[in-house]
Amino acid sequence: MSNLLYTIAVILILFWAIGFFAYSAGSIIHILLVIAVIAILFKLIQDRKT
Repeated sequence: MSNLLYTIAVILILFWAIGFFAYSAGSIIHILLVIAVIAILFKLIQDRKT
């Protein structure tokens, strides 16, 4: 499960970077970035507990 979460976070960060540099999509790009950062933090917290 944690590998899947990490993969999703990386994909969201890549989408954010592509959208940030290629398109002017407005706030949706930044929402994706926030979701990716939260997912990474969630994974790091889970890894520390185990």
